[in-house]
Amino acid sequence: MSTTSVLYDHPGPRARVRNTVLSVVFGVALLGLLYWIYTKFDQANQWEPRLWEPFTRSTTWTQFILPGLWATLKAAVVGMLLSLAFGIVFAVGRISDHRWISVPAGAVVEFFRAVPLLLMIFFVFYGLPYVIKQPVTAFWAVVIGLTLYNGSVLAEAFRAGIRSLPAGQSEAAYAIGMRKTRVMQLILIPQAARAMLPIIVSQLVVLLKDTALGYIVAYPELLQRGVNDLAANYGNIIAAAMVIAVIYIVINSMLTWFAGWLDRRSRVRAFRVPKQTAPANAPDSTPEGGVTVSEPQG
Repeated sequence: MSTTSVLYDHPGPRARVRNTVLSVVFGVALLGLLYWIYTKFDQANQWEPRLWEPFTRSTTWTQFILPGLWATLKAAVVGMLLSLAFGIVFAVGRISDHRWISVPAGAVVEFFRAVPLLLMIFFVFYGLPYVIKQPVTAFWAVVIGLTLYNGSVLAEAFRAGIRSLPAGQSEAAYAIGMRKTRVMQLILIPQAARAMLPIIVSQLVVLLKDTALGYIVAYPELLQRGVNDLAANYGNIIAAAMVIAVIYIVINSMLTWFAGWLDRRSRVRAFRVPKQTAPANAPDSTPEGGVTVSEPQG
């Protein structure tokens, strides 16, 4: 059987030359753009050593960057866990057969998807205390806002993943007597999570970056501490922004790599075939496919 894809043909000699020329042209254009940006920053004296020297001091990291990084990671991890739980619960609620469950679940998801995250954090911090009669910390204002918004987006992702699975899987589970709760828990949700893993990871990366919106309630996250507070002391806002951007890129790259590793591992485990153990009295098969018959003794 031919292994050539019907959707993609390997490029011929002329196409390869054309692709190479385009790659070189765009590469040169990108280098030219970077050089132009470098010269503009150089004309503004943004490469002066005095602006970058604070990052060689340990106090800069221990007083500004690392505390902000810890606050960002703490809010992001708690928000990720709560968002995943929120998404699974409301995805199952939206596909429920009972309208008194599916309709309210759908209304909640659509409402929190429509409200801007910045406004949600602002309302939780300043408006919720009037309802619960006690103040809300900046940490929980950020986490609740991240959970409600990103959890609603993940709920739609999980619902789409569950709907994309063949109906025969759930029908087979019902045929052997499984209840819907067990079907969701053991069959549909694990497969939907694996199928929608790229979308889930993308949304978790967005959640990590959205922690920067905590500045609206003075939450001391990485952008607040590493750019605003640091630049207020040393006057190096461009240098600080570049360093913090690199930190964000590294963290998000690690999260994407971990998700890819988890996906590959889950696929290997899903398609691993257990070894068959032959009975002790079974005849041995020869390499040619025949059966070796033992001669009677004596």
